[in-house]
Amino acid sequence: MTADEAAVHADEFDGIASAVEAAVFGKTEVVRLALVAMLAQGHILLEDVPGTGKTTLARAIAACVDGQWRRVQFTPDLLPSDVTGVTVFNQGTREFEFHPGPVFANVVVADEINRASPKTQSALLEVMEEGMVTVDGSRYLVPSPFLVVATQNPVEMDGTYRLPEAQLDRFLIRLSLGYAEHAAELAIIRGDGLTSPDDLAPRTDAERMARIARAARRVHVHDSVYEYVLRLAHATREHAALSVGLSTRSTVAMAHIVRILALTSGRTFVNPEDVKRLAPHVWAHRLVLSPEASVGGRTGADVLGEVLEETPAPQPRYSGAAGR
Repeated sequence: MTADEAAVHADEFDGIASAVEAAVFGKTEVVRLALVAMLAQGHILLEDVPGTGKTTLARAIAACVDGQWRRVQFTPDLLPSDVTGVTVFNQGTREFEFHPGPVFANVVVADEINRASPKTQSALLEVMEEGMVTVDGSRYLVPSPFLVVATQNPVEMDGTYRLPEAQLDRFLIRLSLGYAEHAAELAIIRGDGLTSPDDLAPRTDAERMARIARAARRVHVHDSVYEYVLRLAHATREHAALSVGLSTRSTVAMAHIVRILALTSGRTFVNPEDVKRLAPHVWAHRLVLSPEASVGGRTGADVLGEVLEETPAPQPRYSGAAGR
């Protein structure tokens, strides 16, 4: 890939991100990482208190990629068929017909996913991994691009079901919008320049998104960066504060998404700083603390921070676009 090609793809990505930011003020990093996850065909876990703009972010992304969005409010009585769809017998045709569930959209908001039973939560696993659902023995493909944005309130845990590690590992990235900064929140309150997701014009489509994702495969990754990713993973597996370190799936996920981050930053190569930037979002939620560390109030992000600090990053000589 040439530097000019990378610059063209980065400019297109910047335009999409700027359009989303018209509806999501002051959250540039979160918007960009969410779009990077979508290009990587991954899914997002949003941990935040209510009212911080999680649904607005999902709706804005769907509008800018010319896609549909659906929202599912997860509750204890929600059934798997309420998510995936159901087969119904048609009296007129004397045949069974499939009625698609809300997962048949480009962006699906699974609101407060930890309030549904584990059985209903697991209904998302197949579609998140395979891009299809199986109902009564028949398989149905969901649209492309496909992004699940699952939210959970990290404060109020009464009446919730903890997401199992196997399901957490299916989320490519974990993000938090947080409260808006003073100037941004003041603009939101006033309505200054605020655009509703319903009023956003499409900035791209599925074909162009796929073209950017394909171009990312040609981004160069130096062997020392691969080794760095693996050394970080091994360090978590041997860390005394962790019961379970990073899986092979997590290292493969990093190797994939880091290329897209580099390309959307206008570079033809990956550097170690890309790994450091993504690590808290891609890896922290996959770590399982030891009982002692958990009682001591430590978090996966804390331990990962120590691992990043203690593991020296490579310093290869790169050439190409400087990035943005």
